Amino acid sequence: MLNFMSRTGLDLSILALTVGGLILTLASGGYIQFVMGLVALTTVLCVGLNVLYGLTGLVSLGQVGFFAIGAYTSGILLLNGVSFWLVLPAAGFVAGVAGCLLAIPAVRMAGPFLAMVTIAFAFIVEHGAVEWRSMTGGQNGLMGFPMPEIGSYVLSETDLVLFSICLAGLSLYLCRRLADSGWGMAMTGIRDAEIAASSLGYKPFVVKLAAFAIAAAMAGLAGALFTPLMMFIAPSNFPFSQSILFLFAVLIGGAGSVLGPLAGALVTVLLPEFLSGLAEYRLLFFGALLVGVLLIAPRGLVGSVAAYLPKPGRKILPKSAADIETLLAGYPKPDKLEIENLGISFGGVRAVDSVSLSLPAGAVTSIIGPNGAGKTTILNMISGFYKPTDGNILLSGKALSGLPAFEAARSGIARTYQTTKLFENMSVVANVISGLSRGRLGQPLAKVESAENLALAAGLLRYCGYMGDFDKRAGDLPHVDRRLVEIARALAMKPGVLLLDEPAAGLMRADKDQLAVILRKIADLGLAVVLVEHDMELVMGISDRIQAVDAGKPIAFGTPAEIQANETVIAAYLGDGSAPALPRKGQLETVQTPVLSTLKLTAGYGAAPVLKDVSVKVRPGEMVALLGANGAGKSTFLSALSGLHRPVEGSIILNDDPVHTLAPHDLVGRGLVLVPEGRQVFPELTVLENIELGAYKRRKAMSGDEIDALLARFPRLKDRLHSRAGLLSGGEQQMMAIARGLMGRPSVLLLDEPSLGLAPAMINELYAILGELRDDGITILLVDQMASLALSVADYGYVLEQGRIVMEGPAKDLIADERLTAAYLGGGETADRREAVQ
Repeated sequence: MLNFMSRTGLDLSILALTVGGLILTLASGGYIQFVMGLVALTTVLCVGLNVLYGLTGLVSLGQVGFFAIGAYTSGILLLNGVSFWLVLPAAGFVAGVAGCLLAIPAVRMAGPFLAMVTIAFAFIVEHGAVEWRSMTGGQNGLMGFPMPEIGSYVLSETDLVLFSICLAGLSLYLCRRLADSGWGMAMTGIRDAEIAASSLGYKPFVVKLAAFAIAAAMAGLAGALFTPLMMFIAPSNFPFSQSILFLFAVLIGGAGSVLGPLAGALVTVLLPEFLSGLAEYRLLFFGALLVGVLLIAPRGLVGSVAAYLPKPGRKILPKSAADIETLLAGYPKPDKLEIENLGISFGGVRAVDSVSLSLPAGAVTSIIGPNGAGKTTILNMISGFYKPTDGNILLSGKALSGLPAFEAARSGIARTYQTTKLFENMSVVANVISGLSRGRLGQPLAKVESAENLALAAGLLRYCGYMGDFDKRAGDLPHVDRRLVEIARALAMKPGVLLLDEPAAGLMRADKDQLAVILRKIADLGLAVVLVEHDMELVMGISDRIQAVDAGKPIAFGTPAEIQANETVIAAYLGDGSAPALPRKGQLETVQTPVLSTLKLTAGYGAAPVLKDVSVKVRPGEMVALLGANGAGKSTFLSALSGLHRPVEGSIILNDDPVHTLAPHDLVGRGLVLVPEGRQVFPELTVLENIELGAYKRRKAMSGDEIDALLARFPRLKDRLHSRAGLLSGGEQQMMAIARGLMGRPSVLLLDEPSLGLAPAMINELYAILGELRDDGITILLVDQMASLALSVADYGYVLEQGRIVMEGPAKDLIADERLTAAYLGGGETADRREAVQ
């Protein structure tokens, strides 16, 4: 999929290289012909490995095992009088079957575990060849193979080399055809984003199994040719190091490129021959040169050359907006999607409990709630990524509960993700084409990028607002375009239900307004649109009905106006006021000069700034609350303060020194300590070890008295001091994370969502401790979505909305301000925005 010339040009190059190899073989003789044969065999094997690793992303270090299986199958059958022309496909078939059997357990693993399984397989084959003497001859090997015959003509070694070169050329051509087919698209998609591929209807296991079978069969074919070419085979011909060399060949040539296997084979076979005069230093120089090539050209030889060549252009005429609307309106639509008493538990945690919802066609139904409410979990169950513990999911009467993701996709459910999951190494238009078939791949060598598919995919992209280059690499897109391409890809599936998980995250206001219009039009064309989103202006502006959830349970259902006025929903976002009041024991005594301040801080991800001109002050001994709805930019602000995310503009001042250019560890050394969202404990270390790590920057000055003082403040941790941190409850982990932060003796302690995911009783206990820390003079900047809870302990507060400070003032004044509710659930502009969208 990543080639630097047109398909016709690539095919002509393969033909020219094959003819050139044939001419060179005929013009040479003796040992040079033998080396040319080895290049051809290595190319055949590496073509299969390129399909497995280059296209599908699976690392196998056991290809020499399949190579040996093909060679021994060929040798045994030839010695028993079977014709070579029957032996050749038989060897490929036997190796392919072995590859399938290995793949069944292997492809369920990932990373080093997959590599370890294939390494073990290579050793099993090698030692099996040694021990199975009656069949393989053991260490003595097999010899005396008859040369292939065509009628009465017996092929010479030259003829066998010529045949091997032709087979190598055919392999390269078939690899190009496979890469351009639906199967190649599925392999590339699973390599880049397996979760997204599943949600498009692809079966990851089947595609991986096919890739393994192809790689094994190609290695078997190479082994079948190796036997008569060598005229002798023994276990010493198939050492494990050969597998590493095969993978090196794919990497050096250019993984994923069609001509990469040939380039890699030429290097790994010819280079040792050129270095033969170096005697015992040959392998040393060979290894050093290989490492050098990988360092200088990480994309391989073919990939590096391609970077300097002009890309082939093509003209794509997208379908008109009217044609796209006709297409969308004509999609088969389910009557409705019914969710009945849906629930799921993870261990002892009830993530979703008794959610019932009817999602009609032609409407936008939004699911809202605070962090950890279970919104994305509901989408994951509908789309087949989670199996519900109880309840039913019915699409036009068809039960979807428990079906895998690809089955849900093929039933008409499409989705997008919080973090976009595009196939980054495909073009933009290929990403959309990948959704057209709902995972039905068609013929293995059938061209998938037909003129009709290109026009349809381009039309969907334009309809969704993408105005960029269709052939641009998806991984190079800015954030807003990634969102639009993902929606277009979902629509390409001809869905009846479209699930959108935070599609507006990270977008600017103008982009969100454009997105709102698109989503409203899609729903009006008859699709059931289910929206999970934290931007309440967007939600209230386009939704027909809204389901609010909190802690996995439904709490309210109704129109946008009804939800905005619902006291239970307001309490879920702001707090219900049931937490005990935590006033200061005495008057705050501080100075006006802040210990920490930001001046017009701007930060973001890519082109869209998340924070815009944010100015905040924290005085010594003060507790300041930073509030706002999900997606307002609170966590981004803390990441910028702590050095984890570099600001675009503005400055951060700590103790009168600018620190916005310092690294995180330097900021910790200066006293700016972050307790991150989700606790981020080290689960395999003990509680004591976790706490002690907080004093790493001043470890020589750490004393046991400090630990004792913290345990007195957090008595729950005392009895668990030598237990693994991963065994603690969520509340205990949060206390331990705060204790770890305090060990750094912070000038300012940054707390990010400390109440997230905790039970009410644990939240009250935790906040009582925060009140004590405040009274003891510890300076704290607190981010918590529960506004009333945070303001109950804070001295001063700031409210973020769309990355800007919209309110600030003493905590007691903010908690009574009606504008605080509007910042969380949408303000007075919502009605006007809704009218504009519709």
